[in-house]
Amino acid sequence: MRAHDQGGLDGHWDRKLKAGEIAPDFTLDLHGHNLDSAHARLMDGMAQARAMGARVVLLIAGRARPVDPADRQHRRGAIRAKLLDWLAASEHGDAIAAVRKAHIRHGGAGAIYLVLRRGR
Repeated sequence: MRAHDQGGLDGHWDRKLKAGEIAPDFTLDLHGHNLDSAHARLMDGMAQARAMGARVVLLIAGRARPVDPADRQHRRGAIRAKLLDWLAASEHGDAIAAVRKAHIRHGGAGAIYLVLRRGR
């Protein structure tokens, strides 16, 4: 997975995402999971989203918070802190064109959009 915070989308996509004008094709909610189950749900959900041809995945994981590396799956924000690393190390990393903050109507600071590349 490349660095997605800069580039990856044209200005038209970015404006529409920032304005909340693009409805996600697939929503993946990781609330209530521990690290192990969140990872499994993320991988299964991404496989499902890709299989159905989704372009924009709304990933709800809570707000980002500082996390101690020795955290043992109980501290708030631990899932959010690991999301991008999990995706980068997975088979889904190359399918992601961009990662953007979600609009407030889609979860705001507690969610992100994953914009997937078109299937070839």
